[in-house]
Amino acid sequence: MRIATILLMASTAMAAMPAFAQEPAPAPSSTDAAAEGANIIVFGRGETRQVQEIKAQDIVTLTPGTNALKAIEKLPSVNFQSADPFGNYEWSQRVTIRSFNQSQLGFNFDGIPLGDMSYGNHNGLHITRAISSENIGSVRVSQGAGSIGTQATNALGGTVETFSADPADYLSGGALSGQGNLTYGSDETWRAFARLALGSRDGIRGYVSYGYGSTDKYKGQGTQDQHMGNAKVVIPVGDVTVDGWLSYSDRREQDYQDMSMSMIQRLGWNWDNTYPDYARAIDYASRLNDVDRISNSGGSPFPDGRYDYSGALVAGGQVYPGNVTSADDAYYDASGLRKDWLGAIGVSAPLGEHASFKLKGYYHNNKGMGLWATPYVPSPNGVPMSVRTTEYQMDRIGVFGSVDFALGIQNFTVGGWYENNKFNQARRFYAFASRTEPGLSFRDYPKNPFATQWEFDFTTDTIQYHVQDQIDFGMVKINLGWKGFKVTNEADAVVQATFPQGRIKAEDWFQPHAGFAVELSPEAEVFGGFTQATRAFASATTTGPFSTNQTGFDAIKNNLKPEESDTYELGLRYNTPVFNGVIGAYLVNFRNRLLAVQVGSSIQGNPSALQNVGNVRAVGVEAAGDLKLGGGFGLYASYSYTDATYRDDVVNGDGTLVAAIKGKTVVDSPKHIARGEINYEHEGAYGRIGVNYMSRRYYSYTNDASVPGRVIVDATVGYHFSPNLELQLNATNLLDKRYVGTIGSGGFGNSGDAQTLLVGAPSQFFVTLKAGF
Repeated sequence: MRIATILLMASTAMAAMPAFAQEPAPAPSSTDAAAEGANIIVFGRGETRQVQEIKAQDIVTLTPGTNALKAIEKLPSVNFQSADPFGNYEWSQRVTIRSFNQSQLGFNFDGIPLGDMSYGNHNGLHITRAISSENIGSVRVSQGAGSIGTQATNALGGTVETFSADPADYLSGGALSGQGNLTYGSDETWRAFARLALGSRDGIRGYVSYGYGSTDKYKGQGTQDQHMGNAKVVIPVGDVTVDGWLSYSDRREQDYQDMSMSMIQRLGWNWDNTYPDYARAIDYASRLNDVDRISNSGGSPFPDGRYDYSGALVAGGQVYPGNVTSADDAYYDASGLRKDWLGAIGVSAPLGEHASFKLKGYYHNNKGMGLWATPYVPSPNGVPMSVRTTEYQMDRIGVFGSVDFALGIQNFTVGGWYENNKFNQARRFYAFASRTEPGLSFRDYPKNPFATQWEFDFTTDTIQYHVQDQIDFGMVKINLGWKGFKVTNEADAVVQATFPQGRIKAEDWFQPHAGFAVELSPEAEVFGGFTQATRAFASATTTGPFSTNQTGFDAIKNNLKPEESDTYELGLRYNTPVFNGVIGAYLVNFRNRLLAVQVGSSIQGNPSALQNVGNVRAVGVEAAGDLKLGGGFGLYASYSYTDATYRDDVVNGDGTLVAAIKGKTVVDSPKHIARGEINYEHEGAYGRIGVNYMSRRYYSYTNDASVPGRVIVDATVGYHFSPNLELQLNATNLLDKRYVGTIGSGGFGNSGDAQTLLVGAPSQFFVTLKAGF
């Protein structure tokens, strides 16, 4: 890999976004095609809100298999975090936009709702389990508020919409084409991808693909890998078009150890779980069980087979070896296992000369499990720890559609969405074989639990509709409309515990939207708008109102208000063949903010404390621009300033102060984010250097715990030997910066340091050979 390093360092004056011969160049969706030209980043000309779109040519310059969300981090106000170089590691992956966290953003794939894409998602799946990055046609980001027709009931802030490529984009050379990529790199990273497309560009067409990627952890030991299969078909039948999608994903990830700032200082940046050192894990767990007994239970099951997680500990006299201060400093191992099937069938057709309709049905099945070796519950055979799991099974079925019809200068849209989601979640414990042999692997689904702490069946029914009127006066465009929804969540205990069961609903039938775009000249336009949004409640024991106890749930179920936001934005776009850019400002008022605060370490699984932290106000400025310098060179830059603060202190029912957070900065909301990129493409050679700056981030609500700002440099260099043969080199964190990648992995606390950080990956280098026909 030294050769790759030298070439990448030598390319610091070069950068580019190549269009590999077999990669798609999707047609623009609702933006001005003439204004876009050959731009890789589209700044939403004609839209009445802040919108940008990343095309496939930008995604393919990243290391193959990289999360497409990592491509959008260059857009203003987008804060993307991950502990791995690909942005795929789900325990660490986070997206915030304009201070709204991931659970408050909307995510779609070809219109199919993905939920909030959080770890252990109760109502969707991560985009990297829905489609291989090589098959993505574009990713669209609406920073302030997405289209009111977006299938999402949690989008208080922006939306991220991913679109698969049309098979026609791979058939420019004939009725049959193929592509194969092979990647090798740091930490024994291997990725292979193959796609076969067939058909005709204007007739029946489709593609199938298979991808496999595997990488060793960059610290500690363990492997993260994934099998992924995709298939898409498009069938024109006269004026009617039918399309189908099917994907399968099998992902297995061994986790990194969650850290705190004190742990980093005591134990170093390279500290991790003890795996495969089973003896050391037994030693740490034995000391916990010998010294710090769990009150009332001592690790023994109650007669009904459940466990007490009061977490009250008795101090002991022994200490751990070295700089280790508790069993939470290093667990034996942890992992996330996920299997998903996702299928959809859609149809679109004209209805006479002035109307059309679209309809799509989808089905998603998920089986997943998060495993942790916990020292807080011994195995029944005397081993001082056990395997604690959170297990998931999901069946979602839904349908959405819309009717568009034109009437003079007006274009009306009426649409709706229905989904039924059955979600089972359970917490179980599995025994290690003995004190000398674990007897099980964290890369496989264990069997025969010795205890089930809790198990619940959740049923969520979602009904949403929207109405929109787009009025085109020529130089002035007006967008008016609203959406409404009703989401009913019901929890039924299979194995009862401290978590509640019952029914709760969120309902808001009128969430208005209004916007305008005024063309000042052929190059410039002003846009602005207002959007009101409501977020439905989460339906899982690990988040939302069901993460508290029965008493707490009964007290809030009839009067708990869902979170709401009002977003105002105003901006200017400017586009010429040389420069393409946007500048905007926004104000967001956020009401009824709900937070579930983790009690104790994450591994203990204590019920969360649901608290209302009042209101939040966010104001900000964001700008981005793409400049063509000539000679194959180009520049891109973006900057955003966000001032997001809590407007109220946290108090309990009797008025006692819980946390003095009024005026404090919202957690995980950096004030400054800046991106810079220089790129080059000429006569087959291309290159790119990107610089990513993010300022200080707080991970306590009182702002007494934070991680410093950081600058990360990534690079790409490559060469097209022919239209069908390409070599690409990638480097991530080129300058080998030591930094905290993810904050909030274990939630956020009111005050003080917490074990909720994940260290960012060091320098990584990759080489990819791409071939096609």
